[in-house]
Amino acid sequence: MVKKQSISYLIFAVILIFVTACNNEKVSGINEEGSSTSSKTEEKSVTLLFSFASKTIDPHQDWMGVRAGIAETLVKIDGNLEIQPWLAHGWEQKDERTWTFTIKDGVTFHDGTPVDGEAVKASFERVMDVNDAVASSLKIESMEADGQDITFVTTEPYPAFLSELVHTNASIIKTDAENISEKPIATGPFKVVDFTSEAEIKLEKYEDYWDGAANLDEVTIKFNSDGNVRALALQSGEADLAYHLPSEALEPIETSENLRVESVSSLRVHFLLYNANKPALQDVRVRKALDLLVNRPVMVSEVMNGHATAANGPFNPNFAFASDTQPENYDPEQAELLLKDAGYKKNENGKLEKVGDVLTLTLATYEGRPELPLMAQYLQAEAANLGIDINIVTVENIDSYLWEQDEWDIVTYSNLTAPRGDGGYFLNTAYLPDGALNPGKIHIPELNELTKELNVTADLEERITLQKKAAEIIQKEVPQSFILYPHIIVGVNERVKNWSPGSEEYYLITNKMDVE
Repeated sequence: MVKKQSISYLIFAVILIFVTACNNEKVSGINEEGSSTSSKTEEKSVTLLFSFASKTIDPHQDWMGVRAGIAETLVKIDGNLEIQPWLAHGWEQKDERTWTFTIKDGVTFHDGTPVDGEAVKASFERVMDVNDAVASSLKIESMEADGQDITFVTTEPYPAFLSELVHTNASIIKTDAENISEKPIATGPFKVVDFTSEAEIKLEKYEDYWDGAANLDEVTIKFNSDGNVRALALQSGEADLAYHLPSEALEPIETSENLRVESVSSLRVHFLLYNANKPALQDVRVRKALDLLVNRPVMVSEVMNGHATAANGPFNPNFAFASDTQPENYDPEQAELLLKDAGYKKNENGKLEKVGDVLTLTLATYEGRPELPLMAQYLQAEAANLGIDINIVTVENIDSYLWEQDEWDIVTYSNLTAPRGDGGYFLNTAYLPDGALNPGKIHIPELNELTKELNVTADLEERITLQKKAAEIIQKEVPQSFILYPHIIVGVNERVKNWSPGSEEYYLITNKMDVE
């Protein structure tokens, strides 16, 4: 009996060895002819969850092209907000209006086509045709390509031209590609595999990327406007990176062994934008009263859990051109006096009215930045104490709403005010009558003239002086109420390496990022 069992075990062992050997042949890649092939390594991938959905990924009309590592610009900004070469390895300003850039050798589009001056010229011709805001900010009169060189002549002396080329919509793309809105062909470390509008982008690395193939093989970018959903997706492992997390959702991430929170000061400001088309808000006393109802310390501590700094104007105080004054103090008593001076009195129901019209305002907000609806609610409560009715409407696409609708009076808004390290961008786009960030139709003649002067001033110290004067005018006229400078709050899985969020919010996916 023992012998029979021994024989059985021996037979089983032989079979096991045989099966194992066969499996090892498959793993090692031994083919039927007996030659060996290399084993396939596990592909590296990352999933990023972002707050603002892209309807299109045309880099000339959407910011995700650069953010996702699909497209690139001639120059970029580094961590110190200094302009550095990117697709161009250098440039020369020949006179006040003429700039020549030399494209790096070896740069190719995702289809292998070399990038030269003609390709860059074609890309700029297209962006100026499809994006009026970018065309306005670039002020290009003419272009000439010569080999790897591209020369721009601006319509006027324009010192800010170099910084405007950092704009993500100034990306270089292949203009004769088909279906640019869903599968743009550009120069970045990743190329598009598939895109579902407002839902998902699937990317794979471009093996012939000019700066070295990416460490990651695949990247998936998903969109969800709910901050709590983004936080839960990170905790469940559905996402490796989750952007713009609500501060109240951070504790389980901060206490997790596998997750971390990155909180960095941004170049963004959260603010209230007033609609200058509305009669009540054309009175600076009403705008000033609303500004005095903004409790900035409470917003920083309770809404942001300390992940922010109280705002004293459009520009982060770390900039040399920022305002030197302190943030406005919360003062509801002074607000009430200003409204009384503006002609408002309380009726029998305790509501403020003027000539029989109750002061009722519609405040638009959106959940893409989860702290903004909370700020709207705080202002609503403070205003109610004075007898002002504020109706809050929450919309999905805030920019479309503001430009297409005129029923709003106030909006909780958020903008990068100096994304290229210079305030001229925001002064041009947020205050000039045709500015791309001026849905409130702000029109302050004194500020407009100063901005035009800034646009032709090259001396750095003079530019700083002019921008400080602009900040003073803005504080006096109160076209907006600046609340706080938020931190960029990102949840990160510890498996992600060689990556950290930048204050400029431009370069999210790079060829250097990696995973364990």
